[in-house]
Formats: sequence, C-alpha cells, structure tokens
Amino acid sequence: MRKPSKRTLSIVAVVLLCLWGSFLMYIGWAMRQPPEKFGRVMSHMPMPAFFLFPFETMWTKARAGTVQPGEMAPDFRLPALDHQSEVQLSALRGKPVVLVFGSYT
Repeated sequence: MRKPSKRTLSIVAVVLLCLWGSFLMYIGWAMRQPPEKFGRVMSHMPMPAFFLFPFETMWTKARAGTVQPGEMAPDFRLPALDHQSEVQLSALRGKPVVLVFGSYT
C-alpha cells in the first residue's frame, strides 16, 4: 500500500476545513431563524455533530439580542388571550409591563 503524499494530505485537510466552515455558517444561519425553522434544521442533525461543533457558544452569540438594560423594548403585537384582538406593547406605554420570555415546561 502506497503512503499518501503531503500534497494529497494537505488537499484533504483543506477540503475538510472548508466543509466544516460551511457547516458552521449553515448552523449559524439556522440559529438566527424563527424557532420552527431552526427546529426543522436541528431535527435532521446527527448526534455526533453536537460533539464536533461549538453549538452552545454559537447559540449564545446568535440569540444575544441588542437591547441593553434600561433601553426601551422593541414594539411588537401579540394576540390577546381571547384570540379576538391583539395587544401592542407601545399601547401600554406609561403602564407597568412585565415581559417574561421562556418556557414553563
């Protein structure tokens, strides 16, 4: 059996590095998508990939946000509990408002 040359090994290394970088960019893009789209991407992720890529660090950076403490929250609309109307954050200006983000499951 013939020993691979340095040139062949360097080409293989460059190709693997490009594939790894492309995959990191794809996962970074997916992490910035709405939860439904991100979930679809991650549902196809093989388990060994979680050991090869810095998911936690990427997730922290992708979901960091830009609002600093003391700044006004961005305006948004949500359906009311009765699903017949909507509530807009800016309509509540001057009233106490608590925004809770997360899951209770």
